[in-house]
Amino acid sequence: MWMLDALLRRLIRKGSLTVIDAGGRRYVYGDQNRFQKAVTIRFTDRATPYRAALDPALEMGEAYMDGRLVIDEGDIRLFLDLVGQNARWDDDDAAALRLWRPWRHNLWLASWNWKRRSRRNVAHHYDLLHQLYTLFLDDDLQYSCGYFPQPRTDLNEAQAAKKAHIAAKLDLRPGQCVLDIGCGWGGLAIYLHQIADVDVLGITLSQEQLGVARSRAAEAGVSDRVRFELRDYRAVSGPFDRIVSVGMFEHVGPAHYRTFFKHCRSLLTPDGVLLLHTIARADGPAPTDRWLARHIFPGGYVPALSQIAPAVEHARLWITDMEVLRLHYAYTLSHWYDRANRSREEIVALYDERFFRMWQFYLAGALVAFRHDGHLNLQIQLTRSREALPITRDYMARSERALRSASRFQSD
Repeated sequence: MWMLDALLRRLIRKGSLTVIDAGGRRYVYGDQNRFQKAVTIRFTDRATPYRAALDPALEMGEAYMDGRLVIDEGDIRLFLDLVGQNARWDDDDAAALRLWRPWRHNLWLASWNWKRRSRRNVAHHYDLLHQLYTLFLDDDLQYSCGYFPQPRTDLNEAQAAKKAHIAAKLDLRPGQCVLDIGCGWGGLAIYLHQIADVDVLGITLSQEQLGVARSRAAEAGVSDRVRFELRDYRAVSGPFDRIVSVGMFEHVGPAHYRTFFKHCRSLLTPDGVLLLHTIARADGPAPTDRWLARHIFPGGYVPALSQIAPAVEHARLWITDMEVLRLHYAYTLSHWYDRANRSREEIVALYDERFFRMWQFYLAGALVAFRHDGHLNLQIQLTRSREALPITRDYMARSERALRSASRFQSD
């Protein structure tokens, strides 16, 4: 325990953390600030603290999954939030993050997503049982960052606002052809058709998502206008008036950024528009968290803007608008975490207790990444032609107000 004790004494200075080892000895860290909720964790064996001292982020996650790390006071979200507060990127504590994630691995090899590997990596996460996602997502199964006009906005309202926000930036016209790269369970594609009378092709690499998306289109009576296919983006032929990609770019990998944007450009009509919605890093390029890469998103990689921009430039695309969403995913993940916790029995019944703890750790860790680490969301609007869109952003605001008003009217 002495190695982990030394690490935690350096790391934990804000808040209060108590650690109980397998022999029952208590170690207390932090400033005991009464305004911070206290957290107590307990190890059930003697080996875990040693391994955790060598690679805290990976080993703490796996120990929590296995039941070798138990939360006696607080919960896993409070524990990870305490760590995040003490390694907060935009404070003077950023160096402390190296204590929590000391190991680097080869990001190029891990995120080298050629076609066959991409399908396998997607299946690892998105081909989980559809029922799992219904237990913690919104009613439309939007598995990406919501858009919160107010921090206390309801999750369903935030995801509806996100769709309107994206649609406004696409500047849609009736009869246009739209490509949705990484269409999920089809909610955005169906929405775009319904509000703008456009034809949509949604592509995914997940068999589970494909089946659900096609069923939803059939139930909505729009299968003739909204189609879904199991296809890699590199195998799509155009042209398309609009391309939208939400939450998919994180699975492309740095080695393929130029390919992605170059191919998207080739798919667009001369006055076409691409709207990219992706997680990004404010803290510059860095490898994927080892626990996340091993258990949740194999092949996943969150880019920095400094990695995206050169690929955009190489493809000769115009960045016509860019928006930074700083806290919206933290709000989204807080809803998902709470919903998953309320559905604990159902998730355990679908899988088992270890899976539920893994899912808890994933959602809590992601929340902390957007609350304290350098994670954010970007929405980047791109065109082939500088004349493709109005020269001010006013059209977006007008369109979004109309779409949100129509959505409220339909829900009343």
